[in-house]
Amino acid sequence: MITVQNPILSGFYPDPSICAVGEDFYLVNSTFAYFPGVPIFHSKDLKNWEQIGHVLERPSQIPLEGCGHSQGIYAPTIRYHDGTFYMITTNVSGGGNFYVTAQDPKGPWSDPVWLGEEAPGIDPSLFFDEDGTCYYVGTRPNPEGVRYNGDWEIWVQELDLEKGCLTGESTKIWKGAMNGVIWPEGPHLYKKEGYYYLMIAEGGTGPDHSVTVARSRQIGGPYEGNPDNPILTHRHLGKNYPVVYVGHGDLVEAADGSWYMVMLASRREQGFTLMGRETFLAKVVWENGWPVVNPGIGKLEEHIELPMEEYPFEPKDTVYHFWQDRLPMDFVMLRNPAKNLYSLTERQGWLRLRLRTETLRDEASPAYLGVRQRHFSWQASALLDFCPEQEEEAAGLALVQSNGYHLRFEKVRNERGTPCIRIRRCENGADQKIAAAEVLDGVCVLRMVCHGLNVDFYYEQNGVKHCMARDVDIRPLSTEIAGGFTGCTVGMYASAEGAKSSGYADFGWFAYEGLSESV
Repeated sequence: MITVQNPILSGFYPDPSICAVGEDFYLVNSTFAYFPGVPIFHSKDLKNWEQIGHVLERPSQIPLEGCGHSQGIYAPTIRYHDGTFYMITTNVSGGGNFYVTAQDPKGPWSDPVWLGEEAPGIDPSLFFDEDGTCYYVGTRPNPEGVRYNGDWEIWVQELDLEKGCLTGESTKIWKGAMNGVIWPEGPHLYKKEGYYYLMIAEGGTGPDHSVTVARSRQIGGPYEGNPDNPILTHRHLGKNYPVVYVGHGDLVEAADGSWYMVMLASRREQGFTLMGRETFLAKVVWENGWPVVNPGIGKLEEHIELPMEEYPFEPKDTVYHFWQDRLPMDFVMLRNPAKNLYSLTERQGWLRLRLRTETLRDEASPAYLGVRQRHFSWQASALLDFCPEQEEEAAGLALVQSNGYHLRFEKVRNERGTPCIRIRRCENGADQKIAAAEVLDGVCVLRMVCHGLNVDFYYEQNGVKHCMARDVDIRPLSTEIAGGFTGCTVGMYASAEGAKSSGYADFGWFAYEGLSESV
């Protein structure tokens, strides 16, 4: 037996989808405006997950120019059939629904097969029937006319994989379990003991989120809803329950015949969500022909006992050095990065970020490389070598929820030409001055230390440490205030703030680590 702690993927890893191949599990998540897109993880025990790549790592696969922070790549589905892995998803910022394939889940993955206007809506999934026929299942606006916000439906249609297009007629198969249901989405089909099971999310990815299920003897229906729907939700547990927004599940059968569900949920700190929607795990048993989630409990647990042998991976680095010729897989950028956005070779052992005109406030591709916030309390730091030549040239650390809501800890040159370090918080697209201090030229260390909903700021030069600000409020970066579908990332940033510049900032290392609550 092993003990699994939820979430199994902490931080901004929403909309999980999972498949099993023998004794191996593979899991993917949505990424919205971040690049590379759709991280893929591998596990043998559902506890220890190792990222093995990104499904969408070439700009040709994932056009994101100008997309909003919560646009781009929506919920993916991963499936395996007859030696091939399939990942299907939606780019809501251009192109719509598409799938890619690979023989090896580590990649390379194919260029997209776009399904066009014949596949409207979002959240596509694939189902392979026993005879090998592939079906597309998705969610779309009510084709008879949307009567209210969230008036969508689930539909299915055969997918011709040889031609890369839908074939035959599309069929509405379910609307959802609740009367006046809103946002039936995230559909997945399974087959068990002669029944087709359709599992969906409904209620919207907020406080009323839930997982419901229906079944039919025929793939095209009619589908009968589980009389015990919803089979999983936390909406009845009150606004102060620490785990909220539970929904968007996917089922997987392990090699020993046991069943599990992965789903998204958010953890709150004093009523605020900074890490976005994370990936959780639950046990599933089948009773009277229906799936039951965490039987006898009916909600997500912090710890789960699984009848498996443990297969641990090497722990994540807390300090990232830049001697390799590739960035670590943890790092993400915003939208499609410019070819010369960064360099790992121009200064050996340093990461060089170029000062682009774009800023974090723009729906563009700023010079930003970050990792996901994965803890309530954490610290992030970097060794910065940067000499700004113009007043608005800036480089340093940033905590990013979106282009409209972020926090910057950056070195600049003030109006007198003196180097200084400043803190800026952007709320609803407008910068707010928090603090500033004049410093010396040369290398410095910047450090952000977060305790729940507040961040302390430190810098160090010539071995002398300085506290610049304490208890800076980051609640504006929460889902509850900023909105959207993403959690926070923290990383390295550089910009010429709208001006043209040939300058750059060098980073000798970057560190991120979780802290105990008592630190």
